[in-house]
Amino acid sequence: MSTLASHPAIEEPQIPESAQGPRVTPAASRTAQTPRPVPGPRPAAVPRPGRPGPVRPAPPAQRAPQATPGPVPVPAAPSVSASVPQIQLIPASAEGALDAAEEAVDLLLDTGRAPGEILVLTSGDPHPWAAHELSFGEAAYWAQQDAGDDVFYADAAQVQRAAVRPVVVFAVNGGPDDVLTGALPVALARAGALLIVCGDSQLINSVLGAGV
Repeated sequence: MSTLASHPAIEEPQIPESAQGPRVTPAASRTAQTPRPVPGPRPAAVPRPGRPGPVRPAPPAQRAPQATPGPVPVPAAPSVSASVPQIQLIPASAEGALDAAEEAVDLLLDTGRAPGEILVLTSGDPHPWAAHELSFGEAAYWAQQDAGDDVFYADAAQVQRAAVRPVVVFAVNGGPDDVLTGALPVALARAGALLIVCGDSQLINSVLGAGV
């Protein structure tokens, strides 16, 4: 009788060993991990708010009005019809007039003016560029004005030969007063939209009041 009772005790541990089938659950957890990388690409949409960055170049457009605070506009010019060019005065000494004219040209170029739209006149010593180009002969010199590819520099005494350009910058850097008196009205006629005069304010205003 004691031997029969010992057999069932040996068969009992074999049942739990075969019941280890729920290994399918880890596979289910692995499949749950696959959708996780899907939301990963969504951060690619984050750079879109950065696109408004190119709008920043808008502030440079505000630099254009800065050209007007320095020069003192002639009162009569703004009220005249659009066909008459505006006149701006940049106070400067005879020694600093050419430098002031160069700064005005740089500002014009920075605000969108094409080089071929600008004519620079000098009442005293010629601009170094004009002196250099004239060394190759007047024909080649004036041909560059006709080409209209770049800023053109000329002596105010030869303003009659200068062609019309949208902007004329007049540097009063010395010379006889009669040159200024005779050339300034012609320079105004050569300016299609704007005449900038750099020099002594009292002298220029007296000429503008009398002859313009």
